[in-house]
Amino acid sequence: MSSADAERALLAERILAEQEERRRLAELLHDGPVQHLAAIAQILDSAQAALRSGESERADEIVSRGLELARGASRELRTLCDDLEPRVLREVGFAAALAALARRYGARHEVTIELAVEHGDQLGEHAQTALYQIAREAIDQAVRRGAPTLIEVSLLPVPGGGAELFVSDDGPPERRSAVLEALAERAATLNARFSSEVRYPRGSTIRVELPPSAASR
Repeated sequence: MSSADAERALLAERILAEQEERRRLAELLHDGPVQHLAAIAQILDSAQAALRSGESERADEIVSRGLELARGASRELRTLCDDLEPRVLREVGFAAALAALARRYGARHEVTIELAVEHGDQLGEHAQTALYQIAREAIDQAVRRGAPTLIEVSLLPVPGGGAELFVSDDGPPERRSAVLEALAERAATLNARFSSEVRYPRGSTIRVELPPSAASR
């Protein structure tokens, strides 16, 4: 394959990965905040009808349910905004951002999270964003699967200018292909190679091999 053909293949792969990412975000918006907003509208209709009927106590109860849904939709939208552009990376850098994330998850879920990710601060902005999102989602899925006691995250340089991200945990192995596919889609936006390994009875590892061309972007 000529260099021009290789560049076209990489461009086509990148476009496909970006299309998949847009599809994923559209599905998250539709299944989360959009559904919540539709439910809130119905709840407000019911509250208005109760007020017109003079049922103030019932209206108050209905509005309280609507407020809970509104707060949930707000949280989901903030999470989606962070998915698109994590502000914390610009504010404190890759290593510090992951350290803050690890402290938050560690305290909330009583799990030890060990980091060796200082090399992340030397990567390009796009690479930092995608790898941060992959690490965050991998940590989140690990604590959702069960109760891991240890999660290890490392980001190491490789000869030639690339990098490798590893996220390992000692929780129940990941069996849902959709979770791994979502992580693989994120890796594909970097033209990175994604792989996963399970260890029975407990333990999972994901690996993202970042090529030199993507490490500087």
